[in-house]
Amino acid sequence: MKAIIPVAGAGTKLRPHTYTQPKALIPLAGKNVLSIIIDQLQEAGISEFVFIVGYLGDKIQDYVRQKYPHLQTHFVHQTDRQGIGHAVKMTRNIVNGDEMFVVLGDTICEYDVKEVVGSNISMLGVKKVDDPREFGVAEIDEGGYIAHVIEKPQIPKSNMALVGIYKIKESEMMFQCLENNISQGVTTRGEYSLTDALDCMIRSGARFKSFKVENWFDCGKKETLLESNATLLKKFGGRIDEQHHFENTVIIQPVSIGSGCDIKNSIIGPNVAIGDNTKVDYSIIKNSIIGSYSNLFDIVLDCSLIGNDTGIRGETRTLNIGDNTEIDLG
Repeated sequence: MKAIIPVAGAGTKLRPHTYTQPKALIPLAGKNVLSIIIDQLQEAGISEFVFIVGYLGDKIQDYVRQKYPHLQTHFVHQTDRQGIGHAVKMTRNIVNGDEMFVVLGDTICEYDVKEVVGSNISMLGVKKVDDPREFGVAEIDEGGYIAHVIEKPQIPKSNMALVGIYKIKESEMMFQCLENNISQGVTTRGEYSLTDALDCMIRSGARFKSFKVENWFDCGKKETLLESNATLLKKFGGRIDEQHHFENTVIIQPVSIGSGCDIKNSIIGPNVAIGDNTKVDYSIIKNSIIGSYSNLFDIVLDCSLIGNDTGIRGETRTLNIGDNTEIDLG
């Protein structure tokens, strides 16, 4: 089985951070989105990964090769982004008829990964949502099998959204459906959709069983990223290097603090993730994500997302600041 992870998107809703950092590498609860996905699939026994990269793809490639040198990895470059269906089609020669486990690069869910990976049938992850019009939607029969899927319907017949996790046994049928849709110009909102190809497979006789995810963490924009950070920290606990000793500092868990940090005269937490080698002095930080190699002095931050290599001095603010920024609020 090969894991396919599309990470070619520009992440426009997380700007300014995604001007310099791929969305999949934005910090989250002491890790990042991509590492959480890879770790889940590794633990389930998958060792071969195909990453579909584009915008800032060199950073994805460098990160994966440095962090996961033991994995068998392939990198496919999607220079012309025409949708997830178009991206997945580019992996056909690498997949070469094997089973596929496709996980969108901004999708973090809690589910029994080993059970889904080990199943003898194709499966699609779903979760009930209040407004399914912005998602792929699955119509499910009484036996849990999927009768029909449709991308972003104006009048949904179901409130079960596709979460972006697809276990596909019949990979050649998938690629044939993708080829047919692209050759015939079958698009949804101007893009070649993976959902349209899945529906083509169902119409051609493929059977998909649905599985419900317990939690689905939205990492697509600042507000939901901070909510996901807090939830994951509470669920899995914070992480602080045992060698750390912070002078005159109060830590209110859950908090994750990277290696090499220098923190003193401060209150940190709750729900704070701080990257490596960051300095904090005379500051209060809560409900925030702070990047690596940043320098914060005399600042109160709440519900803030701060990039790498950032310097901040001054007053109480709610901030959304990208990498390589220098701010003096004094």
